[in-house]
Amino acid sequence: MRIIPLASESLGVRSLATFVEAGGIRVLIDPGVALGPKRYGLPPAGVELETLRRMRRKLQGYARRADVVTVSHYHYDHHTPFFEGLYESSSEEFAREIYAGKLLFVKHPRENINFSQRKRAWAFLKRAGPIARGIEFADGRSFDLGGVTLEASPAVPHGREGSKLGFVVMVLIDDGSRRLIHASDIQLLNRRSVEWIIDKVPDVLITGGPPTYLGKRAEGSWETGIKNLNEIIRETNAEIILDHHIVRDRRYPEFFEGLEKRPETFAGYLKVEDRPLEAYRRELHDMERGKGVELPFRLR
Repeated sequence: MRIIPLASESLGVRSLATFVEAGGIRVLIDPGVALGPKRYGLPPAGVELETLRRMRRKLQGYARRADVVTVSHYHYDHHTPFFEGLYESSSEEFAREIYAGKLLFVKHPRENINFSQRKRAWAFLKRAGPIARGIEFADGRSFDLGGVTLEASPAVPHGREGSKLGFVVMVLIDDGSRRLIHASDIQLLNRRSVEWIIDKVPDVLITGGPPTYLGKRAEGSWETGIKNLNEIIRETNAEIILDHHIVRDRRYPEFFEGLEKRPETFAGYLKVEDRPLEAYRRELHDMERGKGVELPFRLR
C-alpha cells in the first residue's frame, strides 16, 4: 500500500485529501481544498491563495489517476463542488475531472445528515451522478474492489455527540497486508468513532484533531482529544498521521507532545516543513503591508 497525503493545514490549506494505491486500485479520499474565509477577522493572505491554487493543481493531477473517489461528508474542504469558488479554487471543469468515470463511495445524502449538508449533497449528486461510473452510499457498508476491501463506518458525529455540523463516515482500506483508516473530521471527540477505529485495528490512522483554535467554543476538546487518541494508540499501536483542525491552532506541537506516540502531520510524512499558514494569517497580512515579521517556517 502506498499512501500519499495531498493537502492539509500543515501544507497551507484546509483539507485532508489523500491518495492511496492498494492492490492495483487507486483511491482518492476527500478530494477538496479550501481556505477559511475569515480568521482573526481577516480574509486569506496572498500566499494562502497562491498555496490554494498550487494544492488544487496537485489534487487535480492525482484525480486524473484515480479509479475510486470517496467523500466522507459534504463540506467543501472534503469534496470539490461544481461551482466557481474563490476560497475553494473550484469549478465545474475541476469537478468533472475528479468525478467523471470514477466509482464514487459517498456519505449518504439523506440519512444522518444536517440541513446544510443535505442541500450540498443534493447539488453534488445532481451533477456527479450522470458522469460517474457508479455511486454507492457507503455508510456502514463494505465493498470488495478486486481483492482490496473498502469499508465505511456508520455515520458518526462531526466532532462531539450532538454536533450541529452533522455526521461523517470514516473509510478503511485493506489490501491484505496493511489497513489504513482515514477518519475525517471526527475531531477525536466522540466515542463512536474511537470505538470503531479500535475495533478495526488499523496499521495507519489518518485523522484530524480537535478544533482547539475555536477557543471557548471548543472548551475541553484539547483534553478529550489527547485522551481519545492515546487510547487508540495503546489499543492499536497504529502509525498516526494527525492534521487538519488541530493545526489551525499554532499550539499544535504542544498537543503532539501530550501523546504517547508522536504523530506526523501531512507535511512531516512527506518530509517537508510544516507551513500552517492559516494559524499565522495576521503575520502574513503584516508581511504584505511591509512589516518585519518572523515566522516559524519558510514561505518558500
